[in-house]
Amino acid sequence: MCRSIKTLRSGAEAATDDEISAAALQYVRKVSGYRQPSHANADAFNDAVAEVAAASRRLLDAVVATHPARAR
Repeated sequence: MCRSIKTLRSGAEAATDDEISAAALQYVRKVSGYRQPSHANADAFNDAVAEVAAASRRLLDAVVATHPARAR
């Protein structure tokens, strides 16, 4: 997948909203093939980024750490 998306659940401190949004943006860019969508596709692109970020936040809030915390 995208090597530049870092693991957000690694460490004692929770991922910030900015980190989650950046990862969501990278993911949607990779899936859609757009770095910057056209005006006609901007709403769909931005909605997808928001949905991926929200799903990522829910996931990170719900999972339980099963291994020792690593340094970020």
